[in-house]
Amino acid sequence: MTLHIETPALLFSATSLILLAYTNRFLTIAQIVRSLKKHYDEQHTKSILFQIKNLNLRLSLIRYMQLFGVLCLFLSVFAMLLLFLELQVAGIYLFAASLLSLLISLGISFWEISISVSALRMHLSDLIDEK
Repeated sequence: MTLHIETPALLFSATSLILLAYTNRFLTIAQIVRSLKKHYDEQHTKSILFQIKNLNLRLSLIRYMQLFGVLCLFLSVFAMLLLFLELQVAGIYLFAASLLSLLISLGISFWEISISVSALRMHLSDLIDEK
């Protein structure tokens, strides 16, 4: 089995876009947390505290999503280096590890999105109950 040096390079654009999306999620949630913290300091309601805890979990998940995304990119570059040095077997294994890292990152992303959807549904349940 052979792997060409261009194959790991295919992950660059996809991984870069995914990391950008993760960073945007992180920045948006960080802004919401700051706003909620300000409201919590004024009102001390349990619902705001629950939202902050939920967002804190999501921030942790995004950190892991970013970690595995960056690891994917790093392993892809290293795989390309090994393929350039004509170390096929090692390059193939590192590229496989890169794909696994990307898969883990996407799995955590799905988990984070599920938490987000559940929180939004809970937030909207007040409107549905009123009808």
